[in-house]
Parts: sequence; structure tokens; C-alpha cells
Amino acid sequence: MSNELLWILFALINFTLLLTMYRLFGKSGLFVWIGMSTVLANIQVVKTIEIFGLNATLGNIVYGTAFLATDILNEKYGKKEARKAVWMGFSTLILLTVIMQLALRFQPSENDIAQPALETLFGIVPSIAIGSLIAYIVSQYFDVWLYARLKRVFTSDRTLWIRNNGSTMVSQLLDSAIFCAIAFYGLYPFDVWLEIFLTTYLIKFVVAAIDTPFLYIAKRWD
Repeated sequence: MSNELLWILFALINFTLLLTMYRLFGKSGLFVWIGMSTVLANIQVVKTIEIFGLNATLGNIVYGTAFLATDILNEKYGKKEARKAVWMGFSTLILLTVIMQLALRFQPSENDIAQPALETLFGIVPSIAIGSLIAYIVSQYFDVWLYARLKRVFTSDRTLWIRNNGSTMVSQLLDSAIFCAIAFYGLYPFDVWLEIFLTTYLIKFVVAAIDTPFLYIAKRWD
């Protein structure tokens, strides 16, 4: 199976699993998903793939599901619950970073085979870690705020796609800009940096568009 087909299938599976968690556990399932997805995104981002002729990181899909989860919370339970979920995700990222950095400090035994792999996954460059944390909290908080504002203007179910896509796509642009600026600006020539930024956002834009039908499904559930 090609990377392109696998990527589309992977996106559909991720969003379907999110809805399954919501169907089974309600609001609590969304809170759990947001914490889990932030962890998985930071693990998957280590892996790069080529898709549609672009080099991309693998974590963009599962990271995008966190935005869908906060949009569902915002739509059905209000801005306060969505903001709570954002802070839970942010706290999860910090806890993961602290705990794994301490775990890496243990001297492995002579027979250990895990340390190099763990260092690859969790050994962080400070600028990337800071960029990831700041981009997450700013973009997610902005997503919650913008969704609530759009909901006041576009109130009907027919315009659900406007508040969903509008808030997520703008927030993902903000997320990409902050992360790339902190993590990569100055490390590459400007044209290379710009290409990284644009391709990163393009993939997040597509993920945001894919999630729309899933929000409509969640909207119909009690």
C-alpha cells in the first residue's frame, strides 16, 4: 500500500477511534483522547515520511484529532469544558517531558537494548520542546476562542462546517507558525524554513478538512 493511501486510511481510523471513545465514554472519553493524542503526536513526530511528493512528519494526523475533540467539547458542552481539555493536554505534555527526561538519566545495564530507542523518541532539543509546548497551548486556546466566536455568528447546524473549519484551519496556521519560528528559524536558510512551514501547514489543513464529517456525526449524538 502506498504512503498516500495509508495516510488517508490512517486519518479515517484515527477520527473513527476518537468518535468511538466519545460514543463509549462521552465527555470523559474526549478528555482522555486529548491527553493521549498529545503524547502520541510527540512520539510520532520523530518519524518522517514522503507523501504526495512532500516530506512530512507522521504526528500531524493524531495532533489534528485533538482539535476535533476540543471542537466537539466546545459545540456540545461549552467553551469552559473545551478550555479545561486544553489545559489537560498541556499538562500531559509537560508531565511526559519531565518524567521521560528523568527516565533517560538512569544508566542502562550492559544488557539493555531500549536506551538508544528511548533517546531517539524522548531525547529533546530544547528549542523543539519549547516550540511544541508554546504552539500547543496558544493554538488550542485560540481554537476554543475562535470556535465560540464563530458559533455566535454561524449558529445553525448547516454552518457547523464553517465554525469547525474556520477555527481549526486558522488555529493550525498559528500552531505551525509558532512551532516553526521557535524550533527551526535560523537553523535553515529562509527559503528552506519557509518550505518546512508551508508543507507542515498544508498537511494540517487537509487533516482539518477531513475531520468535518466526524464533527457532524458527533453533533447528532446525545
